[in-house]
Amino acid sequence: MFVMPEMMITSFMVMVTLITASLVIIFLLQHVINNHYPTVYLINFACYKPPNSELVSKDFTINDMKRYVHDLKDETLDCIKRAIERIGIGDSTYSPRGLLAYPPNTSLAEARSEAQKNMFGAVDGLLAKTMIDCSEIDILIVNTSVFNTEPSLSSMVVKNYKFGSNVLDYNLTGMGCSAGLIAIGLANRLLKVHKNSRALVISAETFSSSVYQGNDISKLMTNLTFRVGGTAILLSNKPSDKNRSKYQLIRTVQNNEASSDIYYGSIMQEEDDEDNQGISIRKNFLSAGIQAIETKVKILAPTILPLSEKIHYLKHKLLTFLHMENGIRVYIPNLKKGFDHFVSHVGGKPVLDGLQRSLKLTEEDMEASRKTLYRFGNTSSSSVWYGLAYLEAKGKMKKGDRVWQISFGSGFKCCSVIWKVVRIIEKEDDVINPWTDVELDGLGGFAAAG
Repeated sequence: MFVMPEMMITSFMVMVTLITASLVIIFLLQHVINNHYPTVYLINFACYKPPNSELVSKDFTINDMKRYVHDLKDETLDCIKRAIERIGIGDSTYSPRGLLAYPPNTSLAEARSEAQKNMFGAVDGLLAKTMIDCSEIDILIVNTSVFNTEPSLSSMVVKNYKFGSNVLDYNLTGMGCSAGLIAIGLANRLLKVHKNSRALVISAETFSSSVYQGNDISKLMTNLTFRVGGTAILLSNKPSDKNRSKYQLIRTVQNNEASSDIYYGSIMQEEDDEDNQGISIRKNFLSAGIQAIETKVKILAPTILPLSEKIHYLKHKLLTFLHMENGIRVYIPNLKKGFDHFVSHVGGKPVLDGLQRSLKLTEEDMEASRKTLYRFGNTSSSSVWYGLAYLEAKGKMKKGDRVWQISFGSGFKCCSVIWKVVRIIEKEDDVINPWTDVELDGLGGFAAAG
C-alpha cells in the first residue's frame, strides 16, 4: 500500500490553503470594488461607413501603389502582389479620398478633412441612435494612431458640436492600434471619479497623411492593410441610463512592454534610406504580440473565469511555485469559460491565425474579426467596434453574454475590455449598422448585397 510522504502531504496542504485563501481574497476584492465605484455602462456605439465612391479592390490597391510610391521597383511590386493575397482583406474596402485623387493629396488640410469625415460620421450616427444632446456629455476622449494636429482633434469635435467650455476633453495619439481600448480604460477611470456623468469616446484614423511612398517592404504593409474607419462610443455611470444601455463594463486591462527593446522596436515610425517616412513592421511583431497577449491572459484569468477554472489555474501556478511541475509549459486557462464572444483588432490574417492558435480559439470565435478584416480592412483602433457591430448584425448578442475585446499596437501595448450584455440587442435599421450592405449567411459566411 502506497503511503504519501510527509513532505508531499505538507506541500499539498499548503497548496490547498493558498488556493482557498487566494479565491477568498479575489472574491472580497471584487465585491468591494464593485460596490465602491459606480457601474459603467455602454449606452450605444456607431461605426462610420464611408461612401461607395471610396470603395477599392485589391487590384486597385496594387495599381494605386504605382501612383504614389516613388520609383516603384519590379521586385517590390511582386512582393506587394504576393502579400496582399496573404493579408486577408477583400475587394470592397475603403480608401481615403486624398489617395484616390490624381496626383494623391497627402496635405495636412486633406488629412484634417479625412479626420473630420471619420469622426463626425461616427458621432452623427451615435447621436441619431441615442437621441442625446452634446450638452449632456461631460467627458470627451479622441484617439488616433498616428495623426496629430493643432488644435487637437478633440478640440475639432468640441467646435463642431458646440460642447460646453466645462467638458473634460482628452486627445490620445501615437499609441498605435491599441489606443481605442486604452481610451475606454481612461474613460472608465474618469467615470469612477466623476459620478453621474457620460463620456464620449471617438476612435478614428487618418491614413492619407501617413501613407508610405518608398520601396521598403516592411513599411509598405501599412499601405496594403490600413483603411478608412471610425467609431463613437457613449459610456455612462448614470443609474437612469442602465435600462437603455447595451453593455456593462466589467473589466479593462492594459499592459505596456516598451521597456523591452524587442517589443519597443517591433512597430516603428521612421524614415527609410531615401528619407521617405513610414511605419516599419518588424518580423518579430507577431511573436512579440503573442507573448504580450499571453501575459494579458494571465492577468485576466483570475477575474473573468468561473470558480472551477480559477481553481485549476491557481493550482498550476502553485505547483510551479512549489517546483512540483518543473518543465511544464505555462498553463493557458480555458478562456472560453469566461466569455461568449471574442473580437480582436484585425492587424492581418497572419496575426489572427497566430492569435487563434495561441488562445486555442475556434473559427466561430474568430468569425467577427476575420470578416471585419475582409470587409473593412485594418481600421486601426476602431476595428474592434466593427467586429462587435458584426456580432450584433447577426443577432448573436444575448442578455448575460460576455464579450472580450482585445487590441494591440506599437509600444508594444496590449489592451483588453470585457463587456456584459445587459439587454436583448435587436438588429438595427439599415442606416445605422455598417454591415447593412452585406447579406449574412450561415456561420462565418457572407455575400455582398446587390
